[in-house]
Amino acid sequence: MIQHLCPACGEDTDHEIVKEGHELLVRCTVCGGVRRVPRPKEPRIIAVKTIVSYEKESRICSIELLDDEVCAVGDMLVAECEDDAMGVEVTSIERDGVRVSKARAEEIQTIWTRLVEQVIVKASVHDGRTTLPLYIPTAGEEDFIIGSVYQAGKIRFRITRIKLREGALMKKEGWKAYARKIKRIYGTRI
Repeated sequence: MIQHLCPACGEDTDHEIVKEGHELLVRCTVCGGVRRVPRPKEPRIIAVKTIVSYEKESRICSIELLDDEVCAVGDMLVAECEDDAMGVEVTSIERDGVRVSKARAEEIQTIWTRLVEQVIVKASVHDGRTTLPLYIPTAGEEDFIIGSVYQAGKIRFRITRIKLREGALMKKEGWKAYARKIKRIYGTRI
């Protein structure tokens, strides 16, 4: 089945493919009219150069996309780095030497990403006199909840605020965020 404009019906309808060749012979499922239509262009898969960042390290990898597929900042994709496949989030796209928020795959020169399967969440925990910097390795999809108690090494703390990468500061008890979206956690030592 393909969607196509039927001249008899005057609108896009489902068409059954009767015969395939250089062109397609199709029959409208609404009026039964038979006619020839050009074969639709098959999208091709292209490998787009991708920079995958994890903390202070970066690797050159690739992401496979359909040539007419639109890629945008914030998209979650899978990057292939030699024999490794890893979940990444698109942070920037380069097209014609300029950074853009979205583009068709065939126009993209480089996709800039960050690893989100495994992230390090930065936390500032205070005990009344001093503030301790903590680095918590965790899965990118792990939830952190304001008001909940967590353990990092030997230090137990309660989350009081969460600063998100896009700039918002969350303060309300019970609100939560994925680790991959967190810029910093603030808490008090227990």
